[in-house]
Amino acid sequence: MGITEAIINFIVNFIGGTGYISVVILMMLESTFMPIPSEAVMPFAGFLVEEGKFSFPGVIFWGTLGSITGSLLSYYIGAWGGRTFIEKFGKYMLLDKHHLTLTENYFNKRGDITILICRFIPIIRHLISVPAGIGRMNLFKFVLYTVIGASTWNAFLTYMGYVLKSNWTGIMKYNHIADIVVLAVMMVVVVYYGYRIYKHSRNKSVNNML
Repeated sequence: MGITEAIINFIVNFIGGTGYISVVILMMLESTFMPIPSEAVMPFAGFLVEEGKFSFPGVIFWGTLGSITGSLLSYYIGAWGGRTFIEKFGKYMLLDKHHLTLTENYFNKRGDITILICRFIPIIRHLISVPAGIGRMNLFKFVLYTVIGASTWNAFLTYMGYVLKSNWTGIMKYNHIADIVVLAVMMVVVVYYGYRIYKHSRNKSVNNML
């Protein structure tokens, strides 16, 4: 068994063993500041749909429930704490202020519809609920756009996982190539987060000296 297959089996077994609750929690975290991409959750739920352990409507419902829960949490953090809260506590979640500024500018430029559009844009979708809260966006519109965008994106990823699992035997013929790609991605992720931790630590040391 290759590295790729072992990792996928672990994730699928974890989600399958914990049931829909893991889909809710992981997608809730994905819609906050946590670095958990939906691409690492919903496709594997799709695997379980193909195996008959989950239902497609069930995965979409619970995944979207997690998305809206996390988005509302971020919305109220923005509404109650504003940018000050993010600047003060964001460092503990490795939140990049540059990405937050980029997201704020994106939201201010395009308005409420940004909540719907950004569900399909990496990084920004993790943060977009914060400027919506800071700007006190109409809550009904916020929930509506979030549900539409999240359910569409979750359905797409789940279906991709379903198709992938259906063709798994053929795909695993090239697992050695997949292993190389996975190792490369893991190295990039480790270096990236290692650099961010180092950068935060260095900035903190400089501020203490000042």
